[in-house]
Amino acid sequence: MSSAGSNAGDRGLGALQTKTPGEKALGGPSGNGSGWTRASCPCCASGPVEPLVLVQLRAGLQQQTKDWVITLIAAAVKQGGAALSAHLGEEPSGDIIVVSAPRCTLLHAAEELGLCKAYHTGDMTAFSYHDRNNFKDSDNVQVFLTLAERQYIVKYELEGMRAQRDLKIPGLPEGLSLQRRDNIWQKLEAVGVVQGMFPLNDEDKLKALSDTWYCGNQLTQPLDMIHAYFGGTVAFYFSFLDFYTWSLLPPAILGLVLTVFSGGVNKEALDSSSDSKVAISNRDDDSQTVSGHMIQAVFSMLWSTVVIEMWKRRSTMLSYRWGTMQLAERFSEPRPAYHGNLGVNPVTGRVEPLFPVWQRELRMALVSVPVVGLFLGLVVLGMLGFYWAEAQVQTLHTEWDSLLSSVLLYLPSVAHCHSPALFPSSSVALSPFPFFFSLLIFTFFNYFAVLFHIAFYKQDLPLLRKRLASLLIITQLVNQVTEVVIPFLVDRFISAPKRSEKKDDPQEDKFRNQSSLPDFPGLFAEYIELLVQFGYFSLFSCVYPLTAVLLLINNLTEIRSDAYKICKLFKKPFSAPVAGMGVWQTAFEVLSFVSVISNCWLLLLSPRLQELGQESGVTGTNALLVAILMEHILIFIKMVLAKLIPDEPDWIRVKREQNEFKSMQALGQQGAFVRMLKGPCS
Repeated sequence: MSSAGSNAGDRGLGALQTKTPGEKALGGPSGNGSGWTRASCPCCASGPVEPLVLVQLRAGLQQQTKDWVITLIAAAVKQGGAALSAHLGEEPSGDIIVVSAPRCTLLHAAEELGLCKAYHTGDMTAFSYHDRNNFKDSDNVQVFLTLAERQYIVKYELEGMRAQRDLKIPGLPEGLSLQRRDNIWQKLEAVGVVQGMFPLNDEDKLKALSDTWYCGNQLTQPLDMIHAYFGGTVAFYFSFLDFYTWSLLPPAILGLVLTVFSGGVNKEALDSSSDSKVAISNRDDDSQTVSGHMIQAVFSMLWSTVVIEMWKRRSTMLSYRWGTMQLAERFSEPRPAYHGNLGVNPVTGRVEPLFPVWQRELRMALVSVPVVGLFLGLVVLGMLGFYWAEAQVQTLHTEWDSLLSSVLLYLPSVAHCHSPALFPSSSVALSPFPFFFSLLIFTFFNYFAVLFHIAFYKQDLPLLRKRLASLLIITQLVNQVTEVVIPFLVDRFISAPKRSEKKDDPQEDKFRNQSSLPDFPGLFAEYIELLVQFGYFSLFSCVYPLTAVLLLINNLTEIRSDAYKICKLFKKPFSAPVAGMGVWQTAFEVLSFVSVISNCWLLLLSPRLQELGQESGVTGTNALLVAILMEHILIFIKMVLAKLIPDEPDWIRVKREQNEFKSMQALGQQGAFVRMLKGPCS
């Protein structure tokens, strides 16, 4: 929690304050209720009141409970409040509260979060409240902090409220009371007083962003506008999607060249929809194509390394530009859902819930590992079901040999691709197993286990090519329909008529219309889709050079469909300041490393190399040793490339080190001042 409450006044949980005539003219929510609560800090007592977040209360809640919640939101932090401004948003009998934030609360939270802002010298420096006058535009928080940052700070302050003493919630039974150091907001949600909250849309800014983002013909994305409106989490996703999509252009051109000049276009299509034995019988005609695949395999390994390393540099530059290089996440208060016994944090000295390490490890051993094992077993069963269905449709196609039976050949692949898609999110939600390891385990098993089995156990490259073709073509079309078309139709014909509004409708009615939209499901599925795409190309594209072409086409439409979806079909999500993609970047790095091993062994299985080995009299053991040697050489080249491409440009490294030096100087000056006050003998 920030210390902004000391500047918000000691209002405690006393009487609400009414809206002044000047505030009523500012265009905030109006109504017959108590109006906006006021901050007692002189610099926050006047100026526009900007509605930022809408809090939904339980219908039929007693008025005394609503008044208590509003007073609590406005109370000082040291009294358990959030030092924010609140308004009922409509008549007192309503069930929504609109929340804003005074300037001092926003600035104190910006310092606590570790946000970097433009100093008067032009450099991005960690914001300091006591030095606020030397930061550009610090007197205008609408310019100094983005809309997404201001809205996240409101959420941060609300979820960080803790009871300073035992409290009874007015209007609720005696058993539903607050104990000292209880998380107040979590308790209100648990007892049903608070049904949810979401950041409010600014229609003018949203329209300007939509026109620039997905309604026009521009090829680049307005990343700064996305960051300002939707925040760092969303901005980094779309930045990576954009970077990754255009990085597919070189391998797409290479894949087209190799396929066209090798005369393999018709052969690829035939292998992707025909029986494996037929494809193998024509292996002699595929010798030129396989040599092209050898080039594609080496290129894929080098491409995956260069792309990830270049993205690290781009990510660092974006985090510097967006002021998130020095986020203070390690020492922030525990998240609201964190459970544990109250104790003193040995690092920060705060009283907060602490969870012993041995209990966490015991829970992982008794709960997490069995849950993970259960879902992995289901994935294996799904793979066995795929092979059974594959054999059935192959038999059916042999008997019928019709267009319908050719279409049925793709159904097992499509069904197997979508049936385990729920396993990662379900298993991670059910298990406290470390998220990163759960993510990698389920991604590999769900999406790549069958491909590895086909490639290295069955050693059936034509079947592998057919499997990739079905995944890349049919399933991506299905994803576009399920992710965009269906939500659009539901919104257009079911949800939109219920929230029709006119320009002169009351502001609170427009706020209520926003609450009728479904919650944004998050970016988990979007990152999984990109991770799987990256795996398809980096691991297996040597057997299907058109992989990059299909991925490029899909992603060019994915950018606009995802942009439309987040702007129009869901509530605006909260977005925390972040310095990058977090654990997802590590997941892409792991896949990049595995791609070296996968492509080396796929080259060993290529018919062309096997024929050359037989003609040269090379034994299987010698071929295996050559493959291992080649694998180690390529891993070494990959490590050299990663070293030659630094994660951050030199100018950013210098800026970061300058900030660290300034922090050390400031600590030294503070220590000298304390020693001076204590006297020479201290």
